Amino acid sequence: MTWVTFDLFSALIDSRAGGSAALGALAAGHGWDVEGTDLYDDWDTRNKASQEDTPDGDGAPWVSFAEHSRHALAATYAGRGLVVDAPGVAADTAALLATLPDWPLWPDVAAALPEIARQHRVGVLSNVDDDLFARTRVAALFAGLSDPDAVLTSQRLRAYKPHPRLYRRAAAAGVQVHVPASARDTRGALEAGLAVVRVARPGHRVDPDGPQPSHEVTDLGELPAVLARNAPA
Repeated sequence: MTWVTFDLFSALIDSRAGGSAALGALAAGHGWDVEGTDLYDDWDTRNKASQEDTPDGDGAPWVSFAEHSRHALAATYAGRGLVVDAPGVAADTAALLATLPDWPLWPDVAAALPEIARQHRVGVLSNVDDDLFARTRVAALFAGLSDPDAVLTSQRLRAYKPHPRLYRRAAAAGVQVHVPASARDTRGALEAGLAVVRVARPGHRVDPDGPQPSHEVTDLGELPAVLARNAPA
């Protein structure tokens, strides 16, 4: 049985749709004339950059995903000249993350994952906190398909994508195949030596200057056949 992990916020959840709706509602509440998609794209870019800058190594102070999210939202507001004090940013961050249960799965996920789980151990490899993962629709779906130890969060592995440490620790735990969608996750997993089957999602691409995945699917329903032909020994 192959242990297959999936990225949470690109391969399984349409985070841009969910996050944009939440940020659009926050903007409307503040009376701002700004699109939720624009706020999300800005926040997401800053959030990823903040995660990548997290000090790495044993003994380094840990910064949670929620805290990165707060820093990124403060920087997003400041960069756009949107004036919100520190308590207001904290409240908006909490409100944004409270909407995680509403962030939608990609259309193929609910039907495909049970089929994949019939033959393989399915898990998640994600830059997220444990309690935030528990709020998602993926957590509810996985509750009947897999075991808690198959969910590998940054909080658990003490590293953030795309640092090789996260992928190497996942491999050491027994992960054999990772299913990403985003460019940085695909490149990070490949450079760390994990087998990769990329799922193509709208808004995501492969890094043209990085290593290319040997296998790609457009629907997770195609994944069992790819794994049957190419499962690691």
